[in-house]
Amino acid sequence: MATHDDDPSDGAGFKQPPYSSVELDQSMLRALAHPLRLRLLVALRLRGPNTASGLARELGTNSGHTSYHLRQLAEVGLIEDDEVHSTDRDRYWRASHQGMSWAVPKFRDDPDGRAAETVLRGQLVRTHMRWVDQALDARDDWDSAWHDQATAMSDWSMPLRPATARAMLGEVWEVLARYHALEEVDAPDAEDVTVLVYAFPNPNPVV
Repeated sequence: MATHDDDPSDGAGFKQPPYSSVELDQSMLRALAHPLRLRLLVALRLRGPNTASGLARELGTNSGHTSYHLRQLAEVGLIEDDEVHSTDRDRYWRASHQGMSWAVPKFRDDPDGRAAETVLRGQLVRTHMRWVDQALDARDDWDSAWHDQATAMSDWSMPLRPATARAMLGEVWEVLARYHALEEVDAPDAEDVTVLVYAFPNPNPVV
């Protein structure tokens, strides 16, 4: 799941070529502010098409509840029917896009949109932290090659003007897009790699 906002501040698995991203509007923001809907979208993006029943089993909810929230995501265009896998008996859903972004200034004077954006941002941060914890818990199972400078945890603090920060992040997105396009999914030693990027003003960081 690739996410970023266009203020700016602010994974891997199933590949849905060509890469596509959507800029969230208020209706999409409001839909994704519900935690289960965000989890459903992430599951479809990372693991590929699935049914309401399959997603319910994976996420530990019931199929009726899951089906309702899938329809809400479809109503705002974040997911769609997967006609390739669907049958008369089973309806499969797929993510409509691999990534999403949003322009914070669009919601600055919109209390409802701003509130939904705040909730969504918090949900995403918690999702990212769960991914980090999961990876660290499993690090003893990694192939030895991944321990040899193929993974990283780092932080940088630097004085930047807003325009400079935008330029820096633009270059970061270009690098990530270039490596994403390599599509090494069939390589025998390939693993799904999650890259998280955070950049934000923080003049007095908590230590």
